[in-house]
Amino acid sequence: MLGKFKTFNTVVNTIQLNYQSILNYFDNRSTNASAESFNAKIKAFRTQFRGVRDIEFFLYRLVTIFA
Repeated sequence: MLGKFKTFNTVVNTIQLNYQSILNYFDNRSTNASAESFNAKIKAFRTQFRGVRDIEFFLYRLVTIFA
């Protein structure tokens, strides 16, 4: 029984920490979907170039493709 309350408290804390963002969605229909999409693109790009040692070149390619 105690485990269920702990989970509930975790949910409550998450809502309390993020209530402004949650309400912002309902007020303005504003989300962070574009940022999440961009992060997914960077992650996919990074998996293609796994093991690259030249960080400057990696960042150059990242900027030229996604900027």
